[in-house]
Amino acid sequence: MKTFIKTLSLCIVACILCCCKNKQANNSENTDNSKLSMVTSTLKYAQGFHVKTLADGIRLIDIQDPQAEESTAWHFALVPKQLASFDVPQDYTVVRTPIDKAICMTMLQLADFIALDALNNVSGITSIKNLFNEDVLQKVKDGKIQQIGSEGDFDAEVVMAANPDVIFISPFKRGGYEAIKNTGITLVPHLGYKELHPLGQAEWLKFIGMFIGEEEQANTLFENICKRYDHIKELASKAEHRPTVLSGEMHGGNWYAVGGKSFLAQIFADAGADYVLKDDPNSGGVNIEFEKLYAMAANADYWRILNSFPGEFNYDALKASEPRNELFKAFKERQVIYCNMKQSPYYEKAPVEPDVLLSDLVYVFHPEVLPSDYQTTYYKILK
Repeated sequence: MKTFIKTLSLCIVACILCCCKNKQANNSENTDNSKLSMVTSTLKYAQGFHVKTLADGIRLIDIQDPQAEESTAWHFALVPKQLASFDVPQDYTVVRTPIDKAICMTMLQLADFIALDALNNVSGITSIKNLFNEDVLQKVKDGKIQQIGSEGDFDAEVVMAANPDVIFISPFKRGGYEAIKNTGITLVPHLGYKELHPLGQAEWLKFIGMFIGEEEQANTLFENICKRYDHIKELASKAEHRPTVLSGEMHGGNWYAVGGKSFLAQIFADAGADYVLKDDPNSGGVNIEFEKLYAMAANADYWRILNSFPGEFNYDALKASEPRNELFKAFKERQVIYCNMKQSPYYEKAPVEPDVLLSDLVYVFHPEVLPSDYQTTYYKILK
């Protein structure tokens, strides 16, 4: 009997150990599966990046040109610094977050940091030309933000001295990145300038927010931008008349415009106007001979111009640049919508203020739907 009881006891213990082992194996299996589970973040307008979040907080970011059906893709895994061990797909470049310092190659990238009140995370920029932000200018003066040179002529030594965790780049521009590639610093494409919707460009705030640990602030800021934009768009939709508008100027014998699937065409439409190239299938720049453009836009109600004219731009200067400009209806009736980037912080603020850009245009096209005391920020009717 004692032998039987002893044998029975051993069997029970063995069963218990076996069950525990199986339970541990199942838990291990569940843990592994949870690491692989992911949630895709919902982006409302941006098409240039996509985000998947793993259960342990790692974010997998895929970046691709939103204006091309097929293009180079970049993959980054944003791994929280507190994670001692982690697994990410092999083709993803690891960036430990939040990052401490970054270099901005463009004003649009810098605009995101300014909007998020995160200039302490910026250690380098390319230029202060047409830069208005006093905080940035002071940090450059104090040596807290380095000027690393211009596209095609970057100073690798200054880049290293800036000691960034990442460098945000615009890979489809002129480039000259070989010098900084050799530094070993991670280069991260920021394609906000390729977005086809004004709110899509502004949504790259979330992209920067993930790198610097300010996702909540970025999400809140973007939601408020969307609410204001949609409100102004709704007001414009109630206008009875839709004016027509052309954009651009003559350069090098051709008129450089943007296509009908562009950022600009979208904001004109949302402001209650019809862009003369709205039916053009292109999303980027279009070079058009003057005669062809004139045939389409001679009777356009408005003419939008954005440039960096040295001095006070006026109708005499517009005629001097191309005598045939005086033939346009918008010129004759003094309906040119103008922004001088030498006198306005357009590049450092407008990318994250599409609601303000929209308001300016609505005030020009449909002043009756906005308060009579509205003051434009970027665009005005040229005097």
